[in-house]
Amino acid sequence: MNEASRILSEVLKEGRKSLLEIEAKTICTEYGIPVARSELAKTPDEAVKLAKSIGFPVVLKIVSPDIIHKSDSGGVIIDLKDEKQVLHGFNQVLENTKRHNPKAKIIGVLVQEMAKPSTEVIIGAIRDPQFGPAVMFGLGGVFVEVLKDVSFRVAPITEDDAREMISDVKAYPLLKGYRNTPPSDINEIAEILVNVSKLVMDHSEIEELDLNPVIVYEKGAKAVDARIILQ
Repeated sequence: MNEASRILSEVLKEGRKSLLEIEAKTICTEYGIPVARSELAKTPDEAVKLAKSIGFPVVLKIVSPDIIHKSDSGGVIIDLKDEKQVLHGFNQVLENTKRHNPKAKIIGVLVQEMAKPSTEVIIGAIRDPQFGPAVMFGLGGVFVEVLKDVSFRVAPITEDDAREMISDVKAYPLLKGYRNTPPSDINEIAEILVNVSKLVMDHSEIEELDLNPVIVYEKGAKAVDARIILQ
């Protein structure tokens, strides 16, 4: 049994439908989907040690099966630049979460690298009752939220399909570079789309997968947040 199958099996045994972010990122990594480096800390001192290993600045995120929208609960603190800020931030996300949901089961705090800003895209998958798994692509921010500028393909997809998905969105010219912004790594985006397709084809228990945002650079990309929902 591979790591993805083991994690999904354990989550289902526990009666959960939503994976912890660290679980989702572990599965993504196994499928060649690049993610921002993230490690789980159980104590403030462990968080500091991990932050020093990852390199400042870092992001702290609450890890709880009872907290799906971490930002809404005050469970995310970004741009922590030194050990003192990490120590304070660790306690702060715990306090915020307990205030938001006193009964929430807290596993720990995720210490994550603060990815450098660049072009943001969203990549995901959803299992349609009629067509089965479909892969989705769009540019992040206002392009998804307001303009609904996304493209879909039924899985499995090829690299050619992925490239068509990317060029289908109206905001595609932005990925080719504009003004002082360098072009985005289209090859990397296409590879992520193909690997997401493989993941949902291999694991029929996955109902929904969401990588938002994926920060794309001139070379390479990193999924900052990963969410997987099971059927």
